[in-house]
Amino acid sequence: MATNEDSLKNIISHAKEYGFVFPSSDIYDGLSATYDYGQLGAQLKNNIKEYWWKSMVQMHENIVGIDAAIFMHPTVWKASGHVDAFNDPLIDNKDSKKRYRADVLVEEHIAKYEAKIQKEVEKGQKRFGDAFDTEQFLKTNPNVLRNQEKIDEINTKLEAALNDSNLDALRQLIIDLEIACPISGSKNWTEVRQFNLMFSTELGSVAGDAAKIYLRPETAQGIFVNFLNVQKTGRMKIPFGIAQIGKAFRNEIVARQFIFRMREFEQMEMQFFVKPGEELQWYKYWQEARLKWHNALGFGENKYRLHDHLKLAHYANAASDIEFDFPMGFKELEGIHSRTDFDLKQHEEFSGKKLRYFDPEANENYIPYVVETSIGLDRMFLATLCASYQNEKLEDGSERVVLKIPMALAPVKVAILPLVKKDGLPEKAMEIFNQLRPFVQTNYDEKDSIGKRYRRNDAIGTPFAITVDHQTLEDNTITLRHRDSMEQERISIKEAIEKVIQKTDIRSLLSC
Repeated sequence: MATNEDSLKNIISHAKEYGFVFPSSDIYDGLSATYDYGQLGAQLKNNIKEYWWKSMVQMHENIVGIDAAIFMHPTVWKASGHVDAFNDPLIDNKDSKKRYRADVLVEEHIAKYEAKIQKEVEKGQKRFGDAFDTEQFLKTNPNVLRNQEKIDEINTKLEAALNDSNLDALRQLIIDLEIACPISGSKNWTEVRQFNLMFSTELGSVAGDAAKIYLRPETAQGIFVNFLNVQKTGRMKIPFGIAQIGKAFRNEIVARQFIFRMREFEQMEMQFFVKPGEELQWYKYWQEARLKWHNALGFGENKYRLHDHLKLAHYANAASDIEFDFPMGFKELEGIHSRTDFDLKQHEEFSGKKLRYFDPEANENYIPYVVETSIGLDRMFLATLCASYQNEKLEDGSERVVLKIPMALAPVKVAILPLVKKDGLPEKAMEIFNQLRPFVQTNYDEKDSIGKRYRRNDAIGTPFAITVDHQTLEDNTITLRHRDSMEQERISIKEAIEKVIQKTDIRSLLSC
């Protein structure tokens, strides 16, 4: 039975073998925690972007999109708090010389107790079947209660240490829990230190004239500094949102787990500006809306959970994560934060410009409050691969590796396959190929046996295959093969084209 670690390794290997993700600078042995998206990866990434953009901007009349610059005036980052407070608490193991985020070490320790609780639940479900009451079991089972008590105790200490920025208490918690280094197995830890995550560079070609600037560590500030530009030119009325997809950069010391945590990554963010006092009801609204967006993909509701933050950022009065069940456990996929009026107030103070909204109904000026939804595009890409990757044992005893990517997101929607490379079949297949490719991403393949071609397309997640044979030349019918079920149906070319376009349309997700 494959372990979670094996599962991630298989996905990483598959992603490279089939052109989804390559190590960056691969011919030079790569660059740590940086990756390139291959031909299929770039297409899948663009499809995820399209799904997010259409659902966030196109489907909301009060949300618009922008594309702000990566380089920003350095005072932006002073105002936002990143220069002084954008730090991670890091700890080194003296024996392995490896560095870890101290809070993550504690969270991973907590996850072991959570796994024990889940195991108890699974045992109960197996024993009692449909009569099993999960909620009652969690409230009454002694083993569950014992483990939950340990979780609550650790969380209380972790929250206190983080909120007080007490690095000594954080290190002591690691020692008290007897957390060992995953590499060396030893508990020989250094002090906990803060490390700023921003990349700096210089603007200007002459050293004396150069000014220190930063690669943006988040995309949100580009939205905040453009608040007035968008509000006035778009004649936007509160509540309204500004969305953006863009690159961000963080000098992560602990960058690992493939594309889950990288130094160069892409975010899909939306800042929703609301009247003060209404932010928490919008916070709940966007929690529900974003969960619905994820669930429309059909990966299963059990793949997600909401996790409230133990330590609130300095700008927030509420914060939670939508976590996804990756091979390495439940990890943050998307954040929903009630940022109050902190950002606009800070930029108003540092810039000297009024960043206020005149509310004609209330006849007053105020600084809006903000609710943010922020999802890592690379993490969403990884979640899609992890949920879609399956190694199936077939009835004849053989196996196939298939990516059951949601049809609307699949990088290639349909493969056009002539049964043989003669008798006019390739020419007929190319006719169908040319009919389809203005509408969907289409692949033509005539190499190897038809079975090998089916398997090849299964491995890259192609939802449909159209096989052209000698009967096609007689009656204009083809064999349409379905990726998930492997079922085949004989239908007309016209019907096949209509079905492929309809089933793979991004609108099928937007209507959910």
